[in-house]
Amino acid sequence: MALGLEVLVGGIGLLLLLPTTVLFAEVLLAVAGRERTAVAVGERSRLAILMPAHDEALGISQTIATISPELRVGDRLIVVADNCTDETATIASAVGAEVVIRHDLTHRGKGYALDFGLRYLAADAPAVVVIIDADCRVAAGAIDTLARACVQSGQPVQALYLMQAHQPAGPRMRIAEFAWAVKNQVRPSGLYRLGLPCQLMGTGMAFPWPCIMMANLATGHIVEDLKLGIELARAGSPPLFCPQALVTSKFPTSSDGVQSQRTRWEHGHLSLIFKEAPRLFAHSLAARDMRSMVMALDLSVPPLALLTLIAMVDWVAALLMYLLTKTLFPLAITSIVAVTLTLSVMLSWRVYGRHIVSLGGLAFAAIHALLKIPLYVRFIVARQSKWVRSKRDADPSGRP
Repeated sequence: MALGLEVLVGGIGLLLLLPTTVLFAEVLLAVAGRERTAVAVGERSRLAILMPAHDEALGISQTIATISPELRVGDRLIVVADNCTDETATIASAVGAEVVIRHDLTHRGKGYALDFGLRYLAADAPAVVVIIDADCRVAAGAIDTLARACVQSGQPVQALYLMQAHQPAGPRMRIAEFAWAVKNQVRPSGLYRLGLPCQLMGTGMAFPWPCIMMANLATGHIVEDLKLGIELARAGSPPLFCPQALVTSKFPTSSDGVQSQRTRWEHGHLSLIFKEAPRLFAHSLAARDMRSMVMALDLSVPPLALLTLIAMVDWVAALLMYLLTKTLFPLAITSIVAVTLTLSVMLSWRVYGRHIVSLGGLAFAAIHALLKIPLYVRFIVARQSKWVRSKRDADPSGRP
């Protein structure tokens, strides 16, 4: 019995060594590497902004207002009003967008809306397609920077996409914002230092027209962005990170909205870890493709809260085992994992996270991880597999 527990606890520790080592390497590169500067030379090619929108009447005009100043003669802004039951299409049209309406209650999800928009664009194809979600805000110059980087590299390009908590924010939302920054800013910045590819993040994505037209977007996958990036990597066009282009969005303020959003992101991510990471790794070996291998390793890192939770439980079990049986191996392995993970978090916080959460607030991370246990249990017993739109905040006027 004791030997079986030793193998189990030590084995989990060994499995955790891979994602924690990958995480630590990415963080170390991000905080220690020299900043690279995006080169923006030559004329920018004609582009189209593609914006999928499902019941986004509350905020779509503000989103379009951040994009319109970036457009030049010949550029297009296409809003796909997808199965809308509100005034999304009317509002988007009134503020200058070109609107196409899609009604299909059988095939629901962002991927289907994007596929519909691309087929609409095909009659007058642009050189570059930039995908922006309808609830985002685009920083000045971001569209131009993305388009130039996309044309120059001939690859898909991902902007820096940050989620921000509404102020004042409680400790859980501050931790969530920090974890998002680790995932979408720190880790891809480390890969960017070496010119390596990153995962797609769902918005702020630019694609050469021939590249995006090869992709299979007409799916209801709940994390269509991650899946698309993996498929493009296998096709020889892995996405590149462009931290100079900033796109932001806000976490929902309602508990239902936050819970729905977290469940979709994390269940989808975990599903792809088990299904796609091994396949992508095998492809990278067969094709001798280092870029795909890096993406497979990056994909293998689970959500930070789950990684923290498993590492914490495994270390406590190893410590108890050592106190009872003096078995050292599991404690040694799990301690390496714990130290590596702690260093990754602290380095990320010191360089990228001090404006988000205080050091005292960061201590809440372990409790935050424990509070997410039900979410991970549902992944095992009632996994979310269908796209569900996150509930938006209420309009101050009372409109839903």
